[in-house]
Amino acid sequence: MGKVIPHSIFSDFDIELFKAGKHFRLYEKLGSRLMEVDGEKGVYFAVWAPSAKAVSVVGDFNYWLEGEHPLNVRWDASGIWEGFIPGLKKGTLYKYKIHSHHNDIKTEKADPYARACEHPPKTASVVWEDQYAWKDEGWMEKRAAHNALEAPYSVYEVHLGSWKRKDGDFMTYRELAKDLVEYVKDMNFTHVEFMPIMEYPYDPSWGYQLTGYFAPTSRFGSPEDFKFLVDALHRAGIGVILDWVPSHFPEDAHGLGYFDGSHLYEHPDRRRGYHPDWKSLIFNYGRNEVRSFLISNALFWLDQYHADGLRVDAVASMLYLDYSREEGEWEPNIYGNNEHLEAISFIRELNTEVYGNFPGVQTIAEESTAFSMVTKPVSMGGLGFGMKWMMGWMHDTLEYFKKEPVYRRHHQNDITFSMTYAFTENFMLPFSHDEVVYGKQSLLYRMPGDEWQRFANLRLLFGYMFTHPGSNLLFMGGEFGQSSEWNFQQSLDWHLLQYDFHKGVQAVVRDLNALYRAQPALYEKQYSPEGFQWIDYGDAENSVLTYLRKGKASKDDLVIACNFTPVPREGYRIGVPKTRQLKEVFNSDAEMYGGSGMVNTKAAIEKTPWHGYDRSICVNLPPLSVVVFR
Repeated sequence: MGKVIPHSIFSDFDIELFKAGKHFRLYEKLGSRLMEVDGEKGVYFAVWAPSAKAVSVVGDFNYWLEGEHPLNVRWDASGIWEGFIPGLKKGTLYKYKIHSHHNDIKTEKADPYARACEHPPKTASVVWEDQYAWKDEGWMEKRAAHNALEAPYSVYEVHLGSWKRKDGDFMTYRELAKDLVEYVKDMNFTHVEFMPIMEYPYDPSWGYQLTGYFAPTSRFGSPEDFKFLVDALHRAGIGVILDWVPSHFPEDAHGLGYFDGSHLYEHPDRRRGYHPDWKSLIFNYGRNEVRSFLISNALFWLDQYHADGLRVDAVASMLYLDYSREEGEWEPNIYGNNEHLEAISFIRELNTEVYGNFPGVQTIAEESTAFSMVTKPVSMGGLGFGMKWMMGWMHDTLEYFKKEPVYRRHHQNDITFSMTYAFTENFMLPFSHDEVVYGKQSLLYRMPGDEWQRFANLRLLFGYMFTHPGSNLLFMGGEFGQSSEWNFQQSLDWHLLQYDFHKGVQAVVRDLNALYRAQPALYEKQYSPEGFQWIDYGDAENSVLTYLRKGKASKDDLVIACNFTPVPREGYRIGVPKTRQLKEVFNSDAEMYGGSGMVNTKAAIEKTPWHGYDRSICVNLPPLSVVVFR
């Protein structure tokens, strides 16, 4: 193996951008890359370690010996060490051995920009370069329309390690490209969201403690294999959202923490640099090079892996200096309040760059507070996200549904309250993985009543969700009424689909997705108050809600009635602003779903004033049901 040859691929302009925190394609410069220098094939390495006094590449090619292949520090005070080692090939295992100026500390680190990593629990980086030939041109040309805010957006959230297992082991990316793609397409979801697939060392973290920010986890295959999965989803007309974690990272010895013997990526003040809940480190959002690292990483997945969106994890923890901290454990900003100004600035710049470079994608904030203007443009002073999870709706809805129906009349406000703020942001309604773990029980077993009522309640819950303004997200297993909590160590309970009630829930979700995609009133104005109108939210005695969903054309308007009790409401009158007969287009109580079969063959318009309208319809509301008329 040859000695290190001095070589650089950085221009002076690259370095200026990097120092200014404005280089957003660092994955094209830092890390390891196969190339030819002076007629010799090998690998170029570049790593940022400004506090180092020596950096060596160690690996399987030099018996992991420090000093055998030392890198050269650049002259321009950028803190970048680089060099070319001839003879190395794709698949070479390596790390950086860093000797720090700080207390003579030595660290051995994986490459922050590595494109591939060893299979955990091993921790080395892998020299990688793929030549994947994408076949998703049709999707990429039209994805701006698929991802538009006025398009249907129904997301199936997936943990790849536990969606389905084969002989007790993980399915590979390529196996999932058949089974998962066929299933999502059959269920009529428009998008999948993958819980973090970037390399992570610890399975119980579910992927939220990242160490390989630029590498898809090797648990399920190679980088090319993951591209094959994304490609297959796109060719099936399904968008791909990646869970992305810029809020914190683990303290694992090979990771980003204390990278060059100094607080390089994390904030040096523990009040800002350490997360007490997750026992993890927090990025220093005020450091230019760290901002470049994170924004480059976001763009990398959109560029190299054709991702259609990023769901940004734990945004609330980034926005507030006092998040999950007691008095005395945090320091106010320069204005004396609790807003994390550097993080807010970073988020705005992130969204500006994402939408500026990839206008056909969406960023989605997991943000649980009342922070204002999360989904308003940066130019208006907002954070610039495309959508925000509606955590308040999720909490209030599940609290309402767990109550016995006889008591629901006392809690009508709980189920209607979301409409007082539904249009302050572009909201996505989530029933995510967080709602089916840690003793919360599955969605099915949070429903009250006997077996029939549990399943009817769950069908009603989903019908209410899909007819409420906003886009939707449902965690895997919920769509067929998984009875146990989610366990990341095993497959979903697919055997339950031998039972009619579970098949019925699955059919309801499949048909609700189809309804959502087929009815413009459910998506064209899903983020606008013009797309919703109450008919009657005050019938608490019967625990009934009636409302309109409205599209761009009035002929597309839908009349929706929810009966939150097991008592059938025969001859229930609903005022309507229509003159033509209405047709029932969905009924969660249909026999094919496991319901009682109380359906409406017609909904004739009568000249009987009701609910403030000149006309009305008289219909039957089945027990624990959602009925939709067009």
